[in-house]
Formats: sequence, structure tokens, C-alpha cells
Amino acid sequence: MRSTDPIGNPGQDPRAQLGRLLEEDPADLYENAPMGYLSTLPDGRIVKVNRTFCAWTGRTPDDLVGTRFQDLLSVGGRVFHETHLAPLLRMQGAVREIALDVVRVDGSLLPCLLNAVELRDEAGAPLLMRATLFEATARRRYERELLAAQRAAQESEARSRVVQTVVSDLAAATSVADVATVIVERSRVAVGASGAALMLVEEPDDPEEMPLLVPERSDGLPEELLHALHDAAAGQLALELAQGVRTVPLDERLRAVQPAVAAAMDAAGLTALVTVPVSADSHRLGAIVLGIAREDDLLSLDEPGALPGTAPAEVDLLSTLGRQAGQALERAQLHEETTRQAERAAFLLEAARLLAGAADVQETVERLTELVVGRLASVATVDLASEDGLSRRTVRHRDPAMAAVAEELQRRPLPQQQGAPHPAARALIESRTQWIRTVDDQFLVRVTADDRHLEAVRALDLVGIIAVPLVADGHQLGVLSLGADHRRGQFSAADVEVAEQLGLQLSLVIAKAQRYELDVRTSHTLQANLLPPQPPELPGLSSAVRYLAATYGVEVGGDFYDVVRMPGDEVALAVGDVVGHDIVAAATMGQLNSVYRALLVDRPSPSAVIDRLQASWSLLGLQRMATALFATLDPTTGQLRIASAGHLPPLLIAGGHAEFLPVAPSRMLGAPPAPAPAVEWAGVLPAGATLVFFTDGLVESRSADIDEGLAHLLAAATGAGTSDPDELCDRLLADLTGAHRADDIALLALTRRR
Repeated sequence: MRSTDPIGNPGQDPRAQLGRLLEEDPADLYENAPMGYLSTLPDGRIVKVNRTFCAWTGRTPDDLVGTRFQDLLSVGGRVFHETHLAPLLRMQGAVREIALDVVRVDGSLLPCLLNAVELRDEAGAPLLMRATLFEATARRRYERELLAAQRAAQESEARSRVVQTVVSDLAAATSVADVATVIVERSRVAVGASGAALMLVEEPDDPEEMPLLVPERSDGLPEELLHALHDAAAGQLALELAQGVRTVPLDERLRAVQPAVAAAMDAAGLTALVTVPVSADSHRLGAIVLGIAREDDLLSLDEPGALPGTAPAEVDLLSTLGRQAGQALERAQLHEETTRQAERAAFLLEAARLLAGAADVQETVERLTELVVGRLASVATVDLASEDGLSRRTVRHRDPAMAAVAEELQRRPLPQQQGAPHPAARALIESRTQWIRTVDDQFLVRVTADDRHLEAVRALDLVGIIAVPLVADGHQLGVLSLGADHRRGQFSAADVEVAEQLGLQLSLVIAKAQRYELDVRTSHTLQANLLPPQPPELPGLSSAVRYLAATYGVEVGGDFYDVVRMPGDEVALAVGDVVGHDIVAAATMGQLNSVYRALLVDRPSPSAVIDRLQASWSLLGLQRMATALFATLDPTTGQLRIASAGHLPPLLIAGGHAEFLPVAPSRMLGAPPAPAPAVEWAGVLPAGATLVFFTDGLVESRSADIDEGLAHLLAAATGAGTSDPDELCDRLLADLTGAHRADDIALLALTRRR
């Protein structure tokens, strides 16, 4: 049997053939390897290169030997060689898979991956660089294809996210307006348009006429353009809806066919419009119109610079948005027709929220009638019961042009003739709802007082009236009356039910508001009786007082001030703060002030006033502790004596300088008595100087500690620039207080005249 060698030559000894191949293998492998081999000196000059690299570049070994390797690279490759490759090789001694482009002899580029090592002598100096280069054309192509696939996947995912977001938002939309908002906002963002609008098809009465496009929602598109599109819808633009997504550029054709649209686009800086049909089950509902501006940085899903609606991916996205919009619009229109009862329930909830925020009776009835004429009736009135009968509080009409008629009716008292009273009066008398289904002229004559009244009521053009009595806790409060005109149409039984529910809500809120107003009047009366009167005229002194209650709770609190002219020349001064700012604090303040005035009969010193109050506090039965500052002042000499029961020191302003007097406080009133008498400060109030007593509400806040407040007071007093007590009080309050106050404020200022 004949043997066969590994390369198919019969008759030869395989072992001898293999030995020959192995001897020739190193040289052959170097020259004909499937990669390029080359060796360079440290400066990059090639000293050895294999046939593979020569074949790749189209050069001979003689052409390459002596040539610098970096000179064979592209411009970018040469820069990369000098800035990255050479330093990296020098530092690491080797590099792997460096992407470079080698320039062939014909000028074309050969993508390669470079691996290189640097040989060095014993001293570490570079001797030689050995490099292998792998041809990477297929790899580059694969990478590009991979990137393109990734990009396509990302764009597909982005489109899917847009569609998912739109579908999610549309699922929550319950009205045509909601659908329009979602579609306009999302479609505008999806393609980076400068403006968008949803225009709905309006079918004409005459089937021979073309349908119109009426703007439902617009964002970023001028009204002039929308009007031009509406006018143009009877022409070619309406027909384009049947042709799918269209890009309408601002060109000469458009200028010739639709000059008004072209002019509006030009004025708005638009270069194109993209129209997207909105349809459901082949039924045309409208169109999405996107405006493309010159300066827009457009998001193209195909080629850079392409207009939205021209790339297949964008056409598919916009078509999907159009279909989703059509389905949502159809669903919303059906929903609006079948959920009227649900809307009435929502109306009642909205009325309850609105009434809950009203501050008083008048605001309550005004809020309600304003809501009613916007949603339920053409005209609404509220008449409230008083000692003199029904008093008309408000009249509202849906049409602003009827404001004069509403004012005339509000001035008119309700006629209450025997046998034919007004529906509002009858509702109150019979304590049940009056539903007038037929309103003719004879009825109007019976319920009006005179010709002028009749003329005003006739102007309402009423076709129906509902009058609901307002009753709470068995008390008749008034009547809510609703009127419907010809434009609104007749009331239904469901409307009457809603009106009665609304009347029940209004009754409860009015009853609560009336109780609140009674509380306010009570607190005002209490305040007027508890606070001392304005300071008397004092020879040699100018004075001013201010009292501000906290903005929460009743309008009187526990702060007080007092100025009493004593027999002789002295003046007794006091300012204090009972803990809290409620009715209890106010009552304690009144008792404390009364006891203080009673003590002045013996003309005690300020410290004696504190000691006596401390000793008798339990006997007085006062329910709260308090801080107080008591003083006596001789206007003639300026002699001043002050004692503090845990109160802040007074402020002295003289010669444009402000400082707190060093009055040492003793324990606050109502606390366990101190072992020693209260400390008293004595001094002189200079002529022209001003003394300011205040409570801590002036300097305390929740956002800063009291030291900051006192520093602010010093700065405000120094910069006030006035010695007039009234002006000084106003400026200090303006600088240190705001619209909301957590505590009461009492302020007393006296200036000793020169």
C-alpha cells in the first residue's frame, strides 16, 4: 500500500516531508502570516516587514524599509501615534489592539488593529519595536452594523416609549379637551416641533360643502395661522387628510395655492407644517398640525436634517399617534354624552370645596352663584331671610352682557302679593322646592312689582325656574333660585335634584358662616371693652399705642397696655402679655388690667405693683401666667422708674441712637413668688427722647430666635428717623411684622417734648 504525505503527495515519507516543512515554517510563517509583521527603530523607521503587510499596502519591502511607520498612517493616526501610542509604548513597553488606519499606496485606508512590544537594552534604552497588525475591515463593518442596529433599537424603543406614554395619558383623559392637551403636548415633544395644534373636523349642514377644521387645542402656533388653516380647510388642505402624514413646506406652490397660510407661516418663522390625520374606524375626526421653525433643532429618526414626517420611522410614529388620538377622541365624545349624571355629582363636590373656602356669608353666596351660572343655570340668585323678610344678596348671570340686568334685579325687593307670591317667597313659605316649568308673560306680570321690574325679568328670556328653600337646624335661612333661558334649555328632574342638593350644602355653609360672623362680632365687642381707651392728653408728653391680634384665632388676645394720669404730675405706664391669644387670655388680660388700675389708688412704686400682684395672684383666681412691665414717669423732670415681671426691657431712642434699658426682670406674674422684692430701675428720660414699651410678639418669630428679633428692632428704631410716636409705631410695625402673626402685639411709645 502506498502512503500519502500530509499535503497529498503520494510516495513520499510523511515524516521526512513534515521535517522539511517544520524547518521552513518560521520564515514562511513570518512572510505569509495572516497578519502584518514589522520591526522599527525607536524613531519609527521600518527595518523589517513581511510580505503580508506589503501586499496590504500595495508597496514593496524596498519601499517600506527606511520609511517611518507613522508616515504610513492617516492624519488622525499620526496624531494619535505621537500623542498616545508612542508615549504609552515607552511607558508600558507594550500595547494591544490599538485601532489605526494605514494609508495604502492608492490613498485608500486600511483599518488595522496594532499589537506592539518594545525591546530594550540592559540600561532600559529602546532598541527595537516589533509590531503585528490585524486587518480590521470586517470588524469595523461589523461594529458599524452593530451600532446601527443598536441605534435602530434605541429609536424603536424611544418610539415605543412615546406611544406607551401617549396611550397611558389618553387612558386617563375623560374629555375632548383632555385628549387634545395630551395629543398636542406629546406630538410636539415627539418630533421637537416649535408648535402643535389639534384641529377637529366640523361637518357643515350642507353635504355639498367641504368640512372645516376648527382648532380645539393649540400650543406654540399663532392664532393667525390657525384661522388661515380653518379658512383653507374648505380647499386642498382638507383633502390631504385622506393621504396620511404629509409635510407641507413653505414653498412657491403653497404661496400660490394658500397665500394666507403661507403668510401666517412666514410671519411665525415656520418652514413647514406636518399634518397627521386623526381618525377612528376610517372616520375622519381631525388633524394634528405640527409647526417646524427655522431655528428648531429637529429630532430626526432617520437622517440628520430631515423634516419630521419624512422619515419612515417618524411617519409610522405620527400615524400611530393619529390613530391613538382618534380612538381617544371617539371614546371621550361618547363619555361626555353618557356621563352627565357623574358630572353633576362632580359639580356638587366642587361646590362643596368652593363653599368650604369662603370666609363669610357674602363670599359664600357669591362663590356659589358664580359656580352655578357656569355649570347649571343661566341666572342664579340668593335671597336670605332677615327681620324685614327676604333680602336679595346676589344675582349672577352667565352672560357678561346681562350684568346691567343682574344689577337691576339685585336692587329690587321681592314682591310678595297675596295669592301669587314670587317662587322664592313661596318656597320659603311652603318649605319645599318650587319648579316652574312654564314661564309665560302672564306669570312674569304676577311676580313682578312694576313695569321696570317686568322689563328686567323679560330680558332674561326665561323658560324655567327652580327655587330651593335654604333650611338648617329647622331655621329658614333663605332661598336659592335658578333660571334657565332658551339657549340653556329646560330644566330636567335631574337638574332639580342637583339644585336641592346644592341648596342643602349652601344652607349648612351659610349657617356656619353666620355663626362665625357672630363670633367675630362678639370678639370685636370683647376687644373694644377689654382694651383701655386711647391714652389721655399728657402735658409734656406725646404718646401712641398699637394693638395687633394674632392672625389665627379670635381677634383679641392677652396683650395689654395702659397709660394712666396720676394725681399730680406723674404718669403710670404698663404693658403686659398674658400667656396665649384666646378668649381665656383676653379675659385674664381684662382682669389683670382692672386690678392694676385699682392698685394705682395708693400710688405704689412699679416694684410694689409687681410684689402685690404676685402676692394676691391666687386670690384673684387668674387662670394664666403673664409677663408685665410697670413704670412711672414725671413729664416735668423726666424722672423714670421701671420694674419688670419677666418682661422684655423697654427701648430708649435719643439722638438717633437706640438702646434697651438695663431693667432686671423678676419672676413672671403667676409664678411662685420670688424670695426678694422686684428690682426697680430708675433714671431720667431726656427731653426729646422716646420710650418704647412692647410685647414679645413684635420681636419673636418661628424662623428666628428672640435675640435676632431684638437686634432687628434696634436697627429699625435707629433708622426710623422720627421722634413722633405715631410715625414710629407705624414704621416699627411695618419693618418687623408681616401679613401673618403667630402672637399678639402691644406697642406703647412716649416722647418727652422739649
